Amino acid sequence: MLGNGVVGILSESSNKWERRVPLTPSHCARLLLSGKDKTGVARIIVQPSTKRIHHDALYEDVGCEISDDLSECGFIVGIKQPKLDMILPDRAYAFFSHTHKAQKENMPLLDKIIAERASLYDYEVIVGEHGKRLLAFGKYAGRAGLIDFLSGLGQRYLSLGYSTSFLSLGGSYTYSSLAAAKAAIISVGEDIATQGLPSGICPLVFIFTGSGNVSAGAQEIFKLLPHTYVDPSRLPELFQMADYYAHPEHYSPTFHEKVAPYASIIVNCMYWEKRFPRLLSNEQLRDLMEKGCPLIGIADITCDVGGSMEFVNQTTSIESPFFRYDVLCDSYHHDMEGDGVICSAVDILPTEFAKEASQHFGDILSEFIGKLASSVEIAQLPEHLRRACIAHRGRLTALFEYIPRMRESDTESMPVNLVNIPAYRMKKFTELVSLSGHLFDKFLINEALNIIEAAGGSFHLVKCQVGQSADAPSYSELEVGADDREVLDQIIDSLNSLANRSENGPQPDNRTSSTSKTDGTVVNNGTKSSCDLGNTRSVLILGAGRVCQPAAELLASIGSTSYRQRHDSHLKVDSEEQGHVQVVVASLYLKDAEETIEGIPNATAIELDVADHVSLSKCISQVDVVISLLPSLFHVTVANACIELKKHLVTASYVDEQTSKLDEKAKDAGITILGEMGLDPGIDHMMAMKMIDQAHQRKGRIRSFTSYCGGLPSPAAANNPLAYKFSWNPAGAIRVGRNPALYKSHGETIHVDGDKLYESATRFRIPELPAFALECLPNRNSLVYGDLYRISKEASTIFRGTLRYEGFGEIMGTLAKVGLFDTEAQMILKSSERPTFRTFLLKHLKLEKEDSDKASVGEKEIAQQLLILGHCSEEGTALRTAKTVLFLGLHEQMQVPASCQSAFDVTCLLMEERLAYSSTEQDMVLLHHEVEVEYPESQHKENHGATLMEFGRTENGKTTTAMALTVGVPVAIGALLLLENKIKTRGVLRPIEPEVYVPALDILQAQGIRVMEKIE
Repeated sequence: MLGNGVVGILSESSNKWERRVPLTPSHCARLLLSGKDKTGVARIIVQPSTKRIHHDALYEDVGCEISDDLSECGFIVGIKQPKLDMILPDRAYAFFSHTHKAQKENMPLLDKIIAERASLYDYEVIVGEHGKRLLAFGKYAGRAGLIDFLSGLGQRYLSLGYSTSFLSLGGSYTYSSLAAAKAAIISVGEDIATQGLPSGICPLVFIFTGSGNVSAGAQEIFKLLPHTYVDPSRLPELFQMADYYAHPEHYSPTFHEKVAPYASIIVNCMYWEKRFPRLLSNEQLRDLMEKGCPLIGIADITCDVGGSMEFVNQTTSIESPFFRYDVLCDSYHHDMEGDGVICSAVDILPTEFAKEASQHFGDILSEFIGKLASSVEIAQLPEHLRRACIAHRGRLTALFEYIPRMRESDTESMPVNLVNIPAYRMKKFTELVSLSGHLFDKFLINEALNIIEAAGGSFHLVKCQVGQSADAPSYSELEVGADDREVLDQIIDSLNSLANRSENGPQPDNRTSSTSKTDGTVVNNGTKSSCDLGNTRSVLILGAGRVCQPAAELLASIGSTSYRQRHDSHLKVDSEEQGHVQVVVASLYLKDAEETIEGIPNATAIELDVADHVSLSKCISQVDVVISLLPSLFHVTVANACIELKKHLVTASYVDEQTSKLDEKAKDAGITILGEMGLDPGIDHMMAMKMIDQAHQRKGRIRSFTSYCGGLPSPAAANNPLAYKFSWNPAGAIRVGRNPALYKSHGETIHVDGDKLYESATRFRIPELPAFALECLPNRNSLVYGDLYRISKEASTIFRGTLRYEGFGEIMGTLAKVGLFDTEAQMILKSSERPTFRTFLLKHLKLEKEDSDKASVGEKEIAQQLLILGHCSEEGTALRTAKTVLFLGLHEQMQVPASCQSAFDVTCLLMEERLAYSSTEQDMVLLHHEVEVEYPESQHKENHGATLMEFGRTENGKTTTAMALTVGVPVAIGALLLLENKIKTRGVLRPIEPEVYVPALDILQAQGIRVMEKIE
């Protein structure tokens, strides 16, 4: 099949906007009409597509065949990676595979290629004589990115009260061609040249970063406008690029001091890696804005989330290319109105000019596609094509044999084989070695790994930052190990020789390579030159959300000096016998796991899909205890795997009926499934049972048990009319607020309908915390806790409530009556012509206005209408609700996004946006129990109280919320108690027995999470 001259063109499936093609109809026409003898192409079969920039009929007109079936094709081409099921056996493929640098997310694709005995050519490594990539779209990204930004710039200035010619521009994709887009830019330039710009925004200073194709494309568009070009200061004497790439730690950033203060717009086109200083950190940006910097927006054409512009935490889409970042409040918004800077960060820009980008690409590809289509063996190909062949007939080619070696050495890219985690640490001596230079495009990485392995050493890939252009070097950190100190020194010397040879040898494009080493070892935090794994235990944490970090930190610290000092007196163990714990954090997305464990020793990040039973089982089989922080629907799947493999499991979620049914199976397997080991449920259980058991031991009877818990903003952060904020999507919290409740009060069973829950809120005060004006709402079914705590027959009052600041219930209840929590799809939101938030609000308030979009609506008018409609009975409540409505932005003239189909969607969107914590704000957890005990023998009563109050913590620039802390620490404690065999009971448990809650509460106290207790 290879070499038969039949070419297939894939239908692109990676993104709805992906309309580019590798070959246009005109390219296909030339290839077919010239004949196979001349071009090497006999037939072209095109998969049908209704969104491709060139319609199927155009391909048919030039002699192509249209068919989903590409089985007759020996060579198949596309733009982006195809779906795995599109890879056919014994074929050759060419597309941007993003595999040659062992990119973890694309290894399944490479595995599929090899499994199907296929061949793979990657456009990214097809380079010319001077080391430059032949196939790329960089200039089109720059062109589209700047046009998109100028369009948004016009809208932004209008919201600030300035009318500019930029307002006439549309997004790049709205123009029929690049020429049409340029004509529009030229027209805007002519208007500016004759009429000028408003004096309030002048001078308009654009800063361009980067010197590659992306920056060149952006500047090409900019030069169509009237401008004066200012050359940046000359730096050659002070700044050597090669040294900067090799040792960025030797340099300090000056952009924020010397350039950014003058910028109106920054067009960011630069390549950046984590080891380099940022172009602008959040702190630098805040400082600039506080000092009056005229910065209006940033076109982040690199679309580098968390990159050179630290505040860029999201990508944007072609249809919605902007977000607004309020620098001083550290908040993100999807509108053009309000304080801050606008930012575009679209990650698929070249496809906006799909026609021209495809023509440019096909012009180059068509020159050598015939050779690829007609060749059976890669030896028949020119050198630049041979070097671009990653795999041939199911085997990696010699130049890319480093890929499996990197995968095997890198535990983070091996999601199902945790045996490799300690393997690189088995060597007695280790050193951290950094390699920088053109490791991949010159394949120096192969030589480096050969040196290590030939000497009998081992290596572990700690970090790999790969250059994204021909001029940008790559950087890797390897932990190199050997059993002999002299052997290790020899390996380091040989690596330095390799770097020197590369640097001093012929370098037509003046590139360099280098190595550097960090003295000492990194094994065991760098304190030992050898590694003893004899006492190492391991915990697998599934899920890498906020809760994971404090859990991982606690477990990874076990065995350290600081841990022993804090905990010895509580755990009653021999410090010398308590070894380290290896923590493995698994997430569906590797990046999330990597960010979670950053800075945590003894921790490894892996990628894992728990729906893949084989992968899940392999991970679980190689650890001692599993913690599941996944959504509760996954717990039974994980629990069954743990039972099968006889591994303990801990979760913070409620023990539901399905989990309860696993009790006997868990006992038979000899394992413990410890559920409800978080805050609520979790710490609340442990506090309650300590009080109840102590009373029972003294022959007391529980007459009343009340429990109150709430996750709240700290008083300083409760700075909005609702006095509440969300650290996650508010949908769940709103739904909980509509749940019915059941409790017992003085012997009477009380039922509260979900629709009446907010109205049932009552004033609540904690005597020890008189400054907190609180209220409580009944929390679901309290009666089940009477049975769980074994007090249902003695307690006449059993109540569990949710804490909020006073006034929350009446405002939320009013919003519910207005219909803002209704989940049914609404006609006004189904229309293709999107309403504004103001129109949406007026409809729900039944306020008739001639032109709803232009009509003003104020606090008093909203409050009066709430009273008229009967949604409120008191003027104070109506005014507080009106303030909340305005704070949320329901009166604004921005269009409601198409993603909102119901009032509930609209409310959740605005609450998530307006009621979010800033980076400097703290949350708070408040948990309070009151237990009334009667002692029949002595005829006296006692009131027992226990209060836990915890605030979010910021240490070393890293913030941990109080909620994450009080859920993550208990779940880690549960795992620790199972590791130490402190919990003997097997089966499905809750932390309501002394063997769990006694040591757990001690460890909580040692961690600084303290419970205040009082008896009256």
